[in-house]
Amino acid sequence: MAATENKERARILAAWAGFALASSAHALDWQVQPSVAASATYTDNANQSATRPEDALIISVTPGVSLTSKGSRRVQASLNYGLAGVARFGHGDRTDLYHRLGAVGKAELVEDFLFIDGNANISQELISLTGSPAGADINAGNRATVGTYSISPHIQHRLGTFANAQARYTASGAIFENDVASNASANSFSAGLTSGSRFDDLGWGLSYSLRKVENRNAADATFERASVNLGYALTRKFRVFGTYGQDWNEYVGNTGAVSQFDGSFYSVGFGWAPNRRTSLELSAGERYFGKTFSAAGTYRSRQSRWHLRYSEDVSDISQQFLQQASRIFWVCNGVLVETTTVSNPNPAICQGPISAGQLALAYQSLGVSLNDLIAAGLVNIGIANGVFILKSLTAGVSWDVGRLGFGVSAQDTRRLYQLLSQGEDRVQGLTGTVSYRMSPHTTASGSLALTRTQVDNPSALLVRDDDLMTFSLGLSHAFAEKLNGALTFRHTERDSNVATGDYTENSLTATVNMRF
Repeated sequence: MAATENKERARILAAWAGFALASSAHALDWQVQPSVAASATYTDNANQSATRPEDALIISVTPGVSLTSKGSRRVQASLNYGLAGVARFGHGDRTDLYHRLGAVGKAELVEDFLFIDGNANISQELISLTGSPAGADINAGNRATVGTYSISPHIQHRLGTFANAQARYTASGAIFENDVASNASANSFSAGLTSGSRFDDLGWGLSYSLRKVENRNAADATFERASVNLGYALTRKFRVFGTYGQDWNEYVGNTGAVSQFDGSFYSVGFGWAPNRRTSLELSAGERYFGKTFSAAGTYRSRQSRWHLRYSEDVSDISQQFLQQASRIFWVCNGVLVETTTVSNPNPAICQGPISAGQLALAYQSLGVSLNDLIAAGLVNIGIANGVFILKSLTAGVSWDVGRLGFGVSAQDTRRLYQLLSQGEDRVQGLTGTVSYRMSPHTTASGSLALTRTQVDNPSALLVRDDDLMTFSLGLSHAFAEKLNGALTFRHTERDSNVATGDYTENSLTATVNMRF
C-alpha cells in the first residue's frame, strides 16, 4: 500500500513540476488569496438515528489558500486548499482534521503542438447510500476521504485544411481511506482524427481509446474502443450524425471471473440549434449491454435557463470521481458557470475558479442553490466497487422575476453492477428552490428536496428503499467585499422500508467566510 501511494504522490508532483517549469518559461505570476471559513451547527440528531438521537454542537474552522495563475495565455493553473478542524460537543465529543484540495492546471509547452493537463482533488465522499447522508463535519461515520489525480500530456496538430490530429496519454488514480473501495491507478491512451476546415457541411472523425486499470484489492480491467463518426448539416440550424464502432473490454462480470465484453455499437441522432440561445441533441443506438440513448439540451432567455442531459456509459467509481475532479466552476452574480479553462469568464462579476468538491461543500455561502448543484450533476454518489453501467439524467429550469428567483430540477442516476452479486442502486430526486434578494447584499432562500434511494444488493441480502425529505430556510449577507455569512435552518426526514433507517433531524447552521 505504501509503495502504491508513494507512486501516486510522485505522479501528482510530476504534473505540478511540469506546470512549475512552464511557469518559469513564460513569466507566470501567481495571485495568492488566503481565506478562513468558520461554522457552528446545532443539531438534535447528530447521528441521524431513530433509536439513539443525540444533540450536538459542531464547530468547524477552515483556514485555506487559493493560488491562481496570472500573466500567461499558455499556462493556466489554480489550486485551492483548506484544512478543516472540527470539534463536536456531544455525539462522542470527538475532533477531526480534514484535508480538502482542488487543483487544476493546463500548459502549452510547445506552441500549437504539445500540451499538458493535470488535476488533483481531496474530498470527503459518501460511503453508502443507505447510511447517514450528513457531511463529514456533522457525522463522519458514513464519509471517507478520497484522493484523485490525473496527469495528461497530449499533442495536437493541424494537417492543413484536411484534418486535425490529436493524441493523448493519461496517468490517473484514486486513493480511498480505510479501503472503502479498491485503490486504483490507470494508464490511458487516446488518438483521433477529425475533419478540417475544407469540409463545410460534411463532418467526420476517427477515434481510438485504451484504458487499463490496476486495482489494489480487485481484478484489473481493460476498456478499449474504436469508432468512426459522420455528420451532415442539412441546414444551418439542423444536422444529422451517426457513429459506428467496436468495444473490446475485460472486467469481472456476472460469472465472478474476468471475462471479455466485446461487440460492435452504433448510434444515430440529430442536432438542432435555431439560435445562439437554444440547442438540442438527441441520439439512440445499441452497445453490447443493450440499447442506448443520449440527450443534451439548453435554452436561455433573459429570465430563464433550461437544461436537459442524459447519458449512458460503462464506468467505475474511480472514473466517476476523476471526471468530477477535472471540472472547473465559477459563480457569476449567483449563476453557476462551468468552463474548460481557469481563465475568469468575466472578472467583474465572477468568483472562482471553484472545484467540484469545494462547490458541493460550500455552495450556500457562495450564493449557489441546491438546484444548481443538481443541474451540474454534483450531488452525492455512494462509493462502490466493480464496473457498472451508469445511466444519468438531470433536467430542470430556473428563472428570475425581479428580485425573486425560482428553480425546479430532477435527477435520476442508476448504476447497474456487472458483477451479478452486487445488483444495482438508483437515486431519484425532485428539488424546488426559491430566493429573494432583500437588498444588494442580503438574500433569503428556501428549498424542498424529495429523494428516493433504492439499493438491490443480492450479496448482502439487501433490498432497501429510502425516501428522504429535506426542507431548508436560509439568509445570506455580504458584510463586506471579502466577508460574507449565512444562517440556515434545515429539517430532514427519512422514511425507510428498514425500521432502523427512519429518522428526523433539525439543525441550525451559522457560517462565515473571509478572504484576505
